[in-house]
Amino acid sequence: MWKRIIGFKDVQLTTDLRLLLAIGGIYSLSVALSNTFVNVYLWKKTGNFFHLGFYNFLLAMVQLITFIIAGKVAKRVDRIIVLRIGVVFLAIFFVTVLLTGNSAGNYLFILGGLLGIGYGFYWLAYNVLTFEITEPENRDFFNGFLGVLSSAGGMIGPLLAGFIISKFEQYTGYTIIFSLSLGLFALSSVLSFFMKRRSAEGQYAFLLIVKERKTNRNWKLITNANVSQGLREGIFAFVINVYVYIVTGSEMALGTFAFVNSLISFITYFAAGRWIRKKDRKKAMLFGGTILFLSIFIILFRVDYSLLLLYSGVIAFAYPIVLVPFLSTSYDVIGKSRKAAEMRVEYIVVREVFLNIGRMISISTLLLVATLFSVKLAIPLLLVVFGSGYLFIYVFIRKVELNEFR
Repeated sequence: MWKRIIGFKDVQLTTDLRLLLAIGGIYSLSVALSNTFVNVYLWKKTGNFFHLGFYNFLLAMVQLITFIIAGKVAKRVDRIIVLRIGVVFLAIFFVTVLLTGNSAGNYLFILGGLLGIGYGFYWLAYNVLTFEITEPENRDFFNGFLGVLSSAGGMIGPLLAGFIISKFEQYTGYTIIFSLSLGLFALSSVLSFFMKRRSAEGQYAFLLIVKERKTNRNWKLITNANVSQGLREGIFAFVINVYVYIVTGSEMALGTFAFVNSLISFITYFAAGRWIRKKDRKKAMLFGGTILFLSIFIILFRVDYSLLLLYSGVIAFAYPIVLVPFLSTSYDVIGKSRKAAEMRVEYIVVREVFLNIGRMISISTLLLVATLFSVKLAIPLLLVVFGSGYLFIYVFIRKVELNEFR
């Protein structure tokens, strides 16, 4: 019945696809509960944008390295095991945050490393499983509905976390929400035991798929677009949330900001998954990318909570319009590329490596500029420069020719 409501009544859902959606939804709720506040938590411990940037740079760098290692592991063992390894490291990260307490700012190297390893293993496995379990016929549905689940988690998690943090003294609330995240990670790990085992065969050929960019124009365009995606995500992943906290001094206000974002994302992912078809993908990416770029000017010249809420709503509308067709196009390109069946792991790894290269360029530029100029001058300038990242996704994807796949 619910498939008919969201416009995909003819989509066939296997047990593994349902479980993958459930795991993704639980993961999103766990991350929404805690990750919205991790950077604010560290900001409160350090009070320094440079330290926060260093933590996020380290996170992106370790993710890049971990993806390469996790890819090799995934070629030797069950992909479900790789997923569980990621969940374990994410759990260890939150345990470490809880144990370090007031000294968390002194352990940025360890914290960034643990979270990077967790993300690397988890997302490598999840993306490979997505590629294997979905088909071109249900890929738009999967990406759209996963976005719906993520947005639902994003509505519940930050509001609940903001309420809990604001009701307890000092850092007791943070302890509670980080503990809740641990429990949800454990649940997602349990669900993974019900999925069909999926092993890979053959040698790990990471460099071969990097070199494939020279002969496969579509693949080169996709990886270039991943760099552009990372350029925006790098600094926007932490700067905006800290902005909200600096302006309001309230975790509850940050929870409300995230709620508004997720509520609108919920609606837009629902619509994007239902109505954006293959023939409309490029137009959708141009439209969404343009709105994302223009949204920066809402908070560029004056930052207050009402403008931040408006900004939150605008980007929540635009992100799904770019991401749903972009992810589907990426998987379609991989699916039609050389040796896709036997080297699907390598394709996912290379894609994620280029995404994290973009993030590292973005954050390292912030760190460099912040040492030369004042943070108040550097951040607005870089928000404009790197805010164009999603618009440049279209610049590359518009040249992808779906009818020229090999």
